[in-house]
Amino acid sequence: MPQDRISRREFMQRTGKAAGFAAVAVGGAYFLHEPVRKPFAQKDDAPVSRDLRIAGMPDRMIMVHGGDPAVMTSAALSALGGMSAFVQPGETVVVKPNIGWDRRPEQAANTHPAVVAEVVRQCMDAGAKRVVVTDVSCNDPTRCFNRSGISAAAREAGADVQLPQEARFREVNMGGAMLGRQLVYDIYLEADRFINLPIAKHHGLTRATLGMKNLYGILGGSRSRLHQDIHNSVVDLAAFLRPTLIILDAYRVLLRNGPQGGSLADVEERGMLLASTDHTAIDACAGELFFDLTPDDMPWLGIAERAGLGTSDWRSIPLDEITV
Repeated sequence: MPQDRISRREFMQRTGKAAGFAAVAVGGAYFLHEPVRKPFAQKDDAPVSRDLRIAGMPDRMIMVHGGDPAVMTSAALSALGGMSAFVQPGETVVVKPNIGWDRRPEQAANTHPAVVAEVVRQCMDAGAKRVVVTDVSCNDPTRCFNRSGISAAAREAGADVQLPQEARFREVNMGGAMLGRQLVYDIYLEADRFINLPIAKHHGLTRATLGMKNLYGILGGSRSRLHQDIHNSVVDLAAFLRPTLIILDAYRVLLRNGPQGGSLADVEERGMLLASTDHTAIDACAGELFFDLTPDDMPWLGIAERAGLGTSDWRSIPLDEITV
């Protein structure tokens, strides 16, 4: 008699018990599957949002030129008044690089590990109780976290590096034009501060993936449908989770075949870094500087501006340009 077939879920439960966790791909995103626990379901349908900006802090833009990612990161933070202007003793900080792809640092598909490590160190020096570094990867998360160099660099700097587990996602109503009920990794619902660390690179649909698009990595479940109306999806995410600070890595820029890349011929070393408290402004600035895009070329900027999420006229806010 042939053995009875078992369901995929039962198979994952059996192998999960034997091996601990399994990497599972859902809708183009990977997370670690823990079979016993289930995501928390929101009890009511009230929209949820998190604004983790510093109250009363005016928007600014810092543009740093140099050759060392850690030095540029430190210079940008110093120009903004130091990390203590953003992180207070005893706070929990979540730091969100792009760790989406199974790529080496020189391929410029993920945030440079030295930028991540410097941000973690400065958060710890400012007295943070805990600094969590995480992302929901598109490729296998263990390979992405390790091959990018981010896992080792962040841990050495003192971070709690987390490969997301299925049981840690909570279903919340974002109340957006495109995004309603979504699974969000729980640390983004609990942290006191959020620092977004995107990398500037090409994207096939939006022409560039920058700060707001990096927020795709807070979501679990299927993300493929978000691309059906990508500009409104990006703005819904930006309205749902407003960061304390955005630091955009442009040490190396993937100019073609993004967001995953692979060929070094598609990468150009720019030796730059941007920092701002305005998500819309930093996307507008990076789009222009690295991809020759105007706000009209990036429709999400106009939607974000109309929603009160910042300005696409990045030259209208105070700018400090630094060379290190």
